[in-house]
Amino acid sequence: MPRPKKWRKVCCMPCRTQFVPVDAASRPEDAVVLAVDEYETIRLIDHEGFTQEECAGYMKIARTTVQQIYNDARKKLALSLVEGKALVIAGGEYRLCDGKESQCSCGGCRRHRAAVQAQTQVKKQEESSMKIAVTYENGQIFQHFGHTEQFKLYTVENGKIESSAILNSNGSGHGALAALLGEQGVDTLICGGIGGGAQMALADAGIRLYGGVQGSADEAVAALLAGTLGYDPDVHCDHHDHEGEGHACGDHGCGGSCH
Repeated sequence: MPRPKKWRKVCCMPCRTQFVPVDAASRPEDAVVLAVDEYETIRLIDHEGFTQEECAGYMKIARTTVQQIYNDARKKLALSLVEGKALVIAGGEYRLCDGKESQCSCGGCRRHRAAVQAQTQVKKQEESSMKIAVTYENGQIFQHFGHTEQFKLYTVENGKIESSAILNSNGSGHGALAALLGEQGVDTLICGGIGGGAQMALADAGIRLYGGVQGSADEAVAALLAGTLGYDPDVHCDHHDHEGEGHACGDHGCGGSCH
């Protein structure tokens, strides 16, 4: 009877999953494939400065296993660099950390920190008023902040929704939307994908951002108030970089990480 697989814990998926030399003549089938768990050992050891023993404890596997995964990952990176091959991060034997304290012993991963931060903010907000805006289309969270035609605004008192209303964006885009929300007294935004410039505009307006969220707008607000909203603290959107190529943000799921 074969031994059961030991899944390697991974904090979160990489923001970029493909790297191609600008002068690459290699074909996609020649790309070097780096598994997600191999990527995680590179992130932890080379980027975060973990020892192999610390990395093993974080990923819930043996140190010798980490050493083998790490060595394989370094060889693949070297192959990509030396031979000018594209690098793709995909596959592997891993499970994503869900950030829940009862199941997450890492304590310092981004998902865990985001979950704790959200719960802390909600507790502070329970005894005060909030005004939450959600990018909105037909009851769902619209997946590109800069192109949203409507927001649904929720007025919250003592942790409960008192009223809601629809706000039209009137063609405003990106930075102007932050000003529009600020004029309405909005202090919290829930959305799908959002670019870096818009995030800065929201920060300047004092509006908290919960990005990378999909599904029902009403359910997302209820989850935020309950402290259970799943969102991406590192949300980004490459829509602006490739819109000219005929891609639309909704086509490739900007609700999480757009690659």
